[in-house]
Amino acid sequence: MQPPSFPSGTFVGELGPRFDDVRQIAVLRGGGIGDLMFVLPAVESLAAAYPEAEIVLLGMPSHAALLADRPAPFSAVEVLPVHPGVREGSPVDAAATEAFVTRVRARELDLAVQAHGGGGNSNPFLLRLGARHTVGTAAPGAPRLERNLPYRYFQHETQRWLEVAALAGAPAVQLEAQLRGRTPRRPRSDVPARLVVHPGATDPRRRWPPARFAEVADAVARRGVEVVVVGDGSDRAAAAEIVAHARSPLVTSVADRISLPALVDLLEDSDVVLANDSGPRHVAMAVGTATVGVFWAPNMINAAPVARRRHRVHPGWTMQCPRCGAPLASGDELRCDHEESWVADVTVDAVLTDVLELLETPRAPA
Repeated sequence: MQPPSFPSGTFVGELGPRFDDVRQIAVLRGGGIGDLMFVLPAVESLAAAYPEAEIVLLGMPSHAALLADRPAPFSAVEVLPVHPGVREGSPVDAAATEAFVTRVRARELDLAVQAHGGGGNSNPFLLRLGARHTVGTAAPGAPRLERNLPYRYFQHETQRWLEVAALAGAPAVQLEAQLRGRTPRRPRSDVPARLVVHPGATDPRRRWPPARFAEVADAVARRGVEVVVVGDGSDRAAAAEIVAHARSPLVTSVADRISLPALVDLLEDSDVVLANDSGPRHVAMAVGTATVGVFWAPNMINAAPVARRRHRVHPGWTMQCPRCGAPLASGDELRCDHEESWVADVTVDAVLTDVLELLETPRAPA
């Protein structure tokens, strides 16, 4: 009896047949820079499966800034208009949306890939672009595309989009994001080790208390390690608290003071990044820097790194609001309105142990 045969290559889910004569691909992905990292492995899969195709990202201004000097695997970035469920903001500009749709339709897309949520808003938007073929996710009630993956919240985001790429006949070529497309930065030599700390997160409940970050920063600075705190405008207060607590010239803040490209350079030039479940942590991993991440435990299902040699995770197991005791609803459903940290049970000692170990763990040879 002959053993069963399987399609060649590694893939998540089921591998669909490839589409014929695909020269123009668009990938729809809104959200932050971390959200873009989740979809990069799927895009690399599409690039390998359709080597003659150009791939355009339908993304955010921050995505365009991030990819300005490292565009691969994208040939271009089309910045999304403000549109409900695709790019949040105000005011919604119907004329800008029409202009965007007209511009993208002129590319005569062969394949459009929806990699943005459950499809309730993003699928109708994608269908307006006139692609010959469409693939993506569809939550219950969302408009259907040509090939659909059922959207279920608790799935790792990277694997979700790899499964979508497989629908288009694209086996996986990598399992975690790697930013590529520019000359690698030179290794740092004859300088102190550097730890970057990012105390922010989109959801304040995912933020480890600044005092805990400060304790780690103080401990590593006492060992001669440079510490740089990063973040946006919403992180200035936390960054100032960390610097004030450490009282060391080795601990400084550039929060809300450097551009996104400069932040990426800093992450790449550093030895370890300590952060919450946030965009800078995901970007740091994608440029090859070791990371220590503080995650709310259920978010690990969706966003935690796979590897552990140079990427460590510390889950917070709080399952009820620390103030009112309200339980967390599943998925994206609303919790209570309180913003206390749900990861404050993560200990400084555990995080510091991993930070110190990773400061001594070299990168793999280039």
